[in-house]
Amino acid sequence: MDYTVSEWNGFERRDFKYKDHDALVVLPKTSNSRWMMKMEYFGAFPNLEIELLRRGWTLAYIKNDSRWGVDSDSHRKARFADYLSGKFSLEKRFTCVGMSCGGICSVNFASRHPDYVGCLYLDAPVMNMLSCPMGFGVGNPLSADSSTWQEIVNSYGFDRSSLLSYREHPIDRLPILAEHKLPAAIIYGDSDQIVPYVENGAIMEKYWREAGLPLFVVGKKDCGHHPHGLEDPTLLADFIEANALR
Repeated sequence: MDYTVSEWNGFERRDFKYKDHDALVVLPKTSNSRWMMKMEYFGAFPNLEIELLRRGWTLAYIKNDSRWGVDSDSHRKARFADYLSGKFSLEKRFTCVGMSCGGICSVNFASRHPDYVGCLYLDAPVMNMLSCPMGFGVGNPLSADSSTWQEIVNSYGFDRSSLLSYREHPIDRLPILAEHKLPAAIIYGDSDQIVPYVENGAIMEKYWREAGLPLFVVGKKDCGHHPHGLEDPTLLADFIEANALR
């Protein structure tokens, strides 16, 4: 394994290539074999990751082809997880850290590879592409930006008509995750106009409550899409540690 070493928030970071994709791990001072993967936007709002690193968790990331949760990225992540588990003596299951579009990456991954997931941490998660980026409901459409719409076209081959009839949004995949009883933590801003909670994470919250599945939810008053995370992630980290499947 050829890698370069640097420092990330007081921890050793190793950057390398995996299957021709940029990848990295951040190592705790002493590993307890538990780990998490940032599913998109590495380095953004890292309070939770830093807290878990302090508790002995390893952090990993591999660059996506698309931030919109395509299957090729999900399958590569599963192979990457196998590699890391062997290389660093980590558990098979990991916690998905999914902020914004990292939410669609997380849920789509979990629907394809549920046996790799210990817990889902979803923060203002995109779970319904009709809501974000399209803005067909109460939110602001990102698709008005032609570059964002082109990302969707490149990722899925959609035109607007085929997107309307698509039935594998993350909200459509929730029964698979529920069947495997995956714990979920959801953080959101109650004033988010980019990824409106009512059209995205709230659907999962309702499903999990009705199914009696492990759930941690924090709604941040008068908060928009940013900032992600919690200033004090202690209770969130406690929930993940207590509920992540081993």
